[in-house]
Amino acid sequence: MKLFPVFQNGEVDPALKALEERQDEILRKLYDLKATVDGLAKTVTTPDADLDATTLTHSPAQSEPALQGTADLDALLGKDLGALRDIVINANPARPPLSLLVLHALLCQRYQVLSSVHVHSSVSVVPSPLLSCLGPRHTDGYARHRFQLGFTLIWKDVPRLQMKFNTQNMCPIEGEGNIARFLYRLLGAEPRDPVCATQMDSWVDTCIFQLVEGGGKERAAVLRALNTTLGRSPWLLGQDFSLADLVCSCCILRARLTPSAPVNVQRWLTSCQNLSYFHCIQPLLQ
Repeated sequence: MKLFPVFQNGEVDPALKALEERQDEILRKLYDLKATVDGLAKTVTTPDADLDATTLTHSPAQSEPALQGTADLDALLGKDLGALRDIVINANPARPPLSLLVLHALLCQRYQVLSSVHVHSSVSVVPSPLLSCLGPRHTDGYARHRFQLGFTLIWKDVPRLQMKFNTQNMCPIEGEGNIARFLYRLLGAEPRDPVCATQMDSWVDTCIFQLVEGGGKERAAVLRALNTTLGRSPWLLGQDFSLADLVCSCCILRARLTPSAPVNVQRWLTSCQNLSYFHCIQPLLQ
């Protein structure tokens, strides 16, 4: 509680009050400066520090544009100068999540991603293409502070796809559709139009629950609906490629439904597979 000298008429000495306010402002700035210096010191001395992305050397731009939109990792995930933001996914090698591999390729176009693949003791044999599905393995000499994101894929005997991010404070996210939505938001490419965003979510759920987990009749119904929509536009949401196209096409490819797909769906699948970030899953489709 602040006490100011009071005149007989009950007024506070304005000069002393102004001096007190200036002192408070100086102290506030000093505390802010100390916090900034502490953060910079932590960045320099901590092996896992996450450096400012603007100081890193970016790879040459791709000739093929990635998804539209920009994202600020600090705004999406919270600013943390002390640790690499690690995304850890547990997946069953019997059901490789193709959509997440494509999203990983897109994240690598946007950020510096430290990628690694591991095999859990619950799995005895993993095909070699799954061991290299995230690209060449980084050597032990790579410094973690040179990366913005960590992406670790663990082949494990799990009944359902699981993802953990910031494991101390965040509950696991389960299901390919939910994890795909999380990764897609890191690209900043989510539709701003609420109608388009809802349609996108609807297509993702339809393909996950009916195309992948459904029976023959449900699959046929989904393929017919896709064929009708793709007869009116090149992509599921119109003129722009979106998460709906990414997840739905990966579901069809993983289910080996391409030969029986209608003509519009086959044309669309070809367009998807011609995109550079789909090339990473081609070895898994052989």
